[in-house]
Amino acid sequence: MPAPAPHRVVVVAFPGVELLDVTGPAEVFSVASRVSEGGFPGYCVQVATADGAPVATSSGLRIHADLRLDEVTGRVDTLLVSGAVTHPEGGGVRAVVDPVVTAWLRTAAPRAGRTGSVCAGAHLLAAAGLLDGRTATTHWLTAAQLAAAHPEVDVDPDPIFIRSGPVWTCAGITSGMDMALAMVAEDHGQALALATARMMVMYVKRSGGQSQFSVPLAVRAPTDDRIGELRRWITEHPDADLSAEALAQRLSLSPRHFSRLFAQRTGTTPAAYVESARLEAARRLLEESDTGLPQVAAASGLGSLQTLHRCFRRHLGTTPAEYRRRFR
Repeated sequence: MPAPAPHRVVVVAFPGVELLDVTGPAEVFSVASRVSEGGFPGYCVQVATADGAPVATSSGLRIHADLRLDEVTGRVDTLLVSGAVTHPEGGGVRAVVDPVVTAWLRTAAPRAGRTGSVCAGAHLLAAAGLLDGRTATTHWLTAAQLAAAHPEVDVDPDPIFIRSGPVWTCAGITSGMDMALAMVAEDHGQALALATARMMVMYVKRSGGQSQFSVPLAVRAPTDDRIGELRRWITEHPDADLSAEALAQRLSLSPRHFSRLFAQRTGTTPAAYVESARLEAARRLLEESDTGLPQVAAASGLGSLQTLHRCFRRHLGTTPAEYRRRFR
């Protein structure tokens, strides 16, 4: 009997991709092959580019390709597409949709055993029609772009990764490693995934969602300087009286006019912004100090330990103590 063939993984790269979008999952599959005690032939990872030439990543480092896209023939067990983003002059972040890769995915992906995207690579899968009618995720910074451009896709911006049938999508750059680890568990069991995670000093499964890693204060920049100054003051004084009445008084406005103006300028309500600012303050204290949880609640303006717990559960899907253990 001939030996079984390795599990073939093809990672598609194009100019400007994030380096870890390619190398992170590749390393997980490589380590899984090395720590296995036998019983499966391992993973074989190949990098494919449009013309087979090396591509420069966003970090400036170049990745060499194993083959051209048109050379990806035969069985492909796992097909992954990496992602790239740009930073337009007007501000913000935009996902890059490479037209050559997108066109190739339309015919190549349906032939693969499973297909996945890393970070903003979900935008290429969506452009190829591969996410239609599916739930998908991507980096929190480009989730709104994905939802607006592809209303036929159910975009959930919070999970670290999502599996929808044979199609997988994941969040930020390092979440590609989490997704690859889950694929190892699906292919060869939890024991091998655990051994791989131990070797790589990774969690087999992270608690909470990617909102733990996003910046909750990333609301629209105000065009009114008074609102901008007030936002900075709120951030610096989370334990002050930040009621709508008190904030309105600082700007010599009625509470009703202030609330309407704040929402127009920032795209959120004063109450929602204040809670986000206080949550961010609590996160920093948990990450950077040994301050007790009651003191964190007081210093961040959340007041009580119960309110601190409710805020973390609602926004981050975890407890303050668990957050400190994982992110310090």
